[in-house]
Amino acid sequence: MQRIQEAADSRAFADLYQFFAPRVKAFIIKTGSTPDVAEEVTQEVLATVWRKAKLFDPTKASVSTWIFTIARNRRIDIVRKVRRPEPEDLVWGPEAEPDQADAMALQQETEQLSEALANLPEKQRILIEKAYFSELSHREIAEQTGLPLGTIKSRIRLALERLRYSIK
Repeated sequence: MQRIQEAADSRAFADLYQFFAPRVKAFIIKTGSTPDVAEEVTQEVLATVWRKAKLFDPTKASVSTWIFTIARNRRIDIVRKVRRPEPEDLVWGPEAEPDQADAMALQQETEQLSEALANLPEKQRILIEKAYFSELSHREIAEQTGLPLGTIKSRIRLALERLRYSIK
């Protein structure tokens, strides 16, 4: 890896490729991909290794850990892409008007939720609002409030539990 980093040594990369390609492909297949997809992912992973070799830091991880982390992340990207609907698969145009019973039920649920939120302790309510209405991650909330991440997770969990029992 050092020769690839320092001199873009193609022979060293060929050796690395020969060693890691079958292992990465087997890893991708074990995660549920077809052999064709695994082959494509393996090519992309090792091309990334070549392009980003200078980013490898041997003090942070071994070569195999670094390569398999790239492979795992690429596999996650593919799964997300497959699960995301393509624009042509989405329904376009005006939605059908909800019937009166659905509209009333939604209004009642909204009122119940508002009341339940108002009854939460302020520390919990604020975190719920940040997480669900402002769509902040727990980490972003921690940075914003200065509270420990564990405290934020606990308060949100407790608040959700209270909401679950107050809205039935």
